[in-house]
Amino acid sequence: MAEYSLAHVGINAANRDEAEQAARLFETLFGFSVKEGNSSFFAGDIELMKQPYMGKNGHIAIGTPDVPAAKAELEARGFTFNDATAKFKADGTLNAIYLTDEICGFAVHLVGKN
Repeated sequence: MAEYSLAHVGINAANRDEAEQAARLFETLFGFSVKEGNSSFFAGDIELMKQPYMGKNGHIAIGTPDVPAAKAELEARGFTFNDATAKFKADGTLNAIYLTDEICGFAVHLVGKN
């Protein structure tokens, strides 16, 4: 069986300001470092999206050291993936992909971890 762990939780904010405000609140509450990226702010392992993205509420990233093997394992168990969401490393290896179905309004994706 593949190895899985929680990588991060992504929360859909309405806009950049709401995302930053939420990230700063996590910083104030728990001391999580805030980093701004192109599409989101991270406060620790919580990602605040600058605009709604995958999932009604956001997404849950599940880390695994071998995304292609984890994907194959889950497909063998009957789960499906949205191939349009696939992201690849420079060497062409699959590094992230979303499952087709949401869980309680959250999209779920596999993401490579080292």
